[in-house]
Amino acid sequence: MRAMVTESLWRPDPLPVPPRLSGFLTETGSLTARLLATGEPFAVNLLPRENDLALPDELELFGLSTPTALNVRHVALTLAGVPVVVARSLSRPACPVWSPILDRGRRSLGLTLFSGDMPVVREPLRYRRLEEDHWLFGLARRHDEASAGHYPARRSRFLLDGEILTVCEVFLPALERFAR
Repeated sequence: MRAMVTESLWRPDPLPVPPRLSGFLTETGSLTARLLATGEPFAVNLLPRENDLALPDELELFGLSTPTALNVRHVALTLAGVPVVVARSLSRPACPVWSPILDRGRRSLGLTLFSGDMPVVREPLRYRRLEEDHWLFGLARRHDEASAGHYPARRSRFLLDGEILTVCEVFLPALERFAR
């Protein structure tokens, strides 16, 4: 396991993925809307809260130099009951802007972020291939029926009233079954 994972491992260009997954990975709007468009039953499964410390590659996103506890939400997005994406969302603890939005149970974060009801600014997507040395690999693996050796992931920062929310989405191989 590598000692330090840096922001430089996240790239501005999408990773090569199977063609049917490319549109999901590069979707600049709501991933939830894209998943709903498959016509399959969609659900958000709230995962147990764990690892609320900023990961090494998340520190810079919040201007931190040492691991710090953050407000975290982990979910598995499912189609027809099959996990297709796992996601990690983070904000500063007790953030008056993002905490109520993250504390939403099984409701989709994406539909709120892209509703147009709030002046949310999304920074450009960044991409990475997650391997065993990244904590999110383990989260993805626990929800992946295929037990892949790596996972394509994307993340971005959202800004609202000067406050930061980061969302990292990890794409599971099962998504390809539902992609059209």
